[in-house]
Amino acid sequence: MSDVDADGASPGRGAQETDGEHAGHGVKGRDGQPPSGWDDGLIARRAVGRKKGRGGPDGDVLGDFPLPDELGDVPPESGEYGADLRVRLDALRELVGLSRARLEGDTLREAGRVLDEAGARRRLSAQHTVVAVAGATGSGKSTLFNSLAGVRISETGLKRPTTSAPIACSWTDGAAGLLDRIGIPGRLRRRPFQAGTGVGAGGDEGLRGLVLVDLPDHDSALTAHREQVDRVLALVDAVIWVVDPEKYADAALHERYLRPLAGHAEVTFVVLNQIDRLPGEAADLVLDDLRRLLDEDGMALGEHGEPGATVLALSALTGDGVEELRELLRAFVQEKGAAGRRLAADVDAAAAGLRPVYVAEGRAGLGERARQEFADRLAEAVGAAATGEAAEREWRRNAGRACGSPWLRLWRWYDARRVPGSGLVVPGRAFARSKDVEVTARQRVEQAVRTVADAATSGLPAPWAHAVREAAVRGAEGLPEELDVLAVRAGVERGRPPRPAWWPVAVLAQAAMTLLQIYGGLWMVGQVIGVLQPDLLPPFLLMLCGVAGGPVVEWGSWAAARGPARRYGQDAERRLREAAAGCGRAKVLDPVATELLRYREVRERYAAVTGAG
Repeated sequence: MSDVDADGASPGRGAQETDGEHAGHGVKGRDGQPPSGWDDGLIARRAVGRKKGRGGPDGDVLGDFPLPDELGDVPPESGEYGADLRVRLDALRELVGLSRARLEGDTLREAGRVLDEAGARRRLSAQHTVVAVAGATGSGKSTLFNSLAGVRISETGLKRPTTSAPIACSWTDGAAGLLDRIGIPGRLRRRPFQAGTGVGAGGDEGLRGLVLVDLPDHDSALTAHREQVDRVLALVDAVIWVVDPEKYADAALHERYLRPLAGHAEVTFVVLNQIDRLPGEAADLVLDDLRRLLDEDGMALGEHGEPGATVLALSALTGDGVEELRELLRAFVQEKGAAGRRLAADVDAAAAGLRPVYVAEGRAGLGERARQEFADRLAEAVGAAATGEAAEREWRRNAGRACGSPWLRLWRWYDARRVPGSGLVVPGRAFARSKDVEVTARQRVEQAVRTVADAATSGLPAPWAHAVREAAVRGAEGLPEELDVLAVRAGVERGRPPRPAWWPVAVLAQAAMTLLQIYGGLWMVGQVIGVLQPDLLPPFLLMLCGVAGGPVVEWGSWAAARGPARRYGQDAERRLREAAAGCGRAKVLDPVATELLRYREVRERYAAVTGAG
């Protein structure tokens, strides 16, 4: 009988147990006595023993006894995730970087935690799978933990709570970094029972790489215990949830854990324990009801070859069904993909939490129609149409001055002298606006900015809509003043409008009509005073032709000037519209487009995070 058996414990007695929380030491050196240097149950003192040269030939204070992995004997092999997961993690990292200036820190906290945990887990052993055993008070999770380990490691009994701190059992060396990360001290690290040795050693070869962690009760009356459960569950690769026939439908379990962790179904085992207490077919009925509850929680069930949670019934006390769970764990551990699947589920959960701040309702952006309406509103605010009409009138007025009757021009000159300022047209005068007009124009500019911001943010998530609105408001500062300057600079060109080629012909024709009037008048005067022979008809007809021809030439010039005047006014309106649109584009549309481009970029990154990109 081995030394462990000699202690009076069953063959499953643990190789190491701490004072106060677990049973006596139960491990002896080669001489049958407790090894020197192991005076407080901390096997980490082996390192000290080696330095001092105590123990076996190699300085091992425990001789040939296989030591746990927290001593770091075997350097862990860091693991690399699959290509798809690496792409998603890179996209999440870029997404967080692009979003820091737009989103609050609380919004990105979970994504940052997932990235930190991904980096930490990748640097640790990929040959190990850390599985937590969680459950409610009295569910029998510690009994199941001991049954899987083949060693009485975790205390069981009627005392509540029985498990006060997480305790680990590792089937192979090299998991020290993983257990350090979880925060399990050396005194709470154990090895499973190995048949034929009677001591805790390597255990089942099929479970090589398994690190089993027994957790305190998730419904413990002590807050510290519940906090430990929440902390460890965020760090392990998989979870075995142990439920019993009385509390399998507990709302605390489903609402606090199973429902939020429904996306982690592929790394979840749900075990209905204590079926030995159920008579007849009651176990199958309870198991079916448990599956129904899990389905309502949104957790996929791994049935008929589909990926999902593993659900089974067993009795940790009698051993019924335990071997089936052990066989499932063997296959699960040998795949060595639990860490990646757990992390992928974490990324899915983080992406689901970020969806409201990245996914727009409909197609977000500035369409051509919104841009055109913004330009039209600015043109209206700056008075582009009125400027074009004023330019057209000025062109016609200039044509009338150039091609009109000399007598009419003389009258206009006299009228201007008689009423100062009545006949003057000052360049830019048509664009001088009163205070009321300026206020109205400012209001129109503000309305245009609000309208284009509303169009740009339609359907956008709130943070990005806020950023777009801020960009539009910042760009609108000083916009009305710049448009006022443009109204003068880009309106009618300085000086007189350009003259068309037919103007000299019209001027000569008007001069000829005037000469006919003068010649006919002089001819008639000569006849009246007797200098010329009396014949009033020819001079009268000649003067009549000049008098009638002047208005005809003026009317023809006016008709011919309509087209050029209209084009001149349209050119003035177009220049002002383009100038106003360019100013609005530079100050408002471009900043808004920049924010929308940033949103589209993070939206693409978010799609890559979800795996849809």
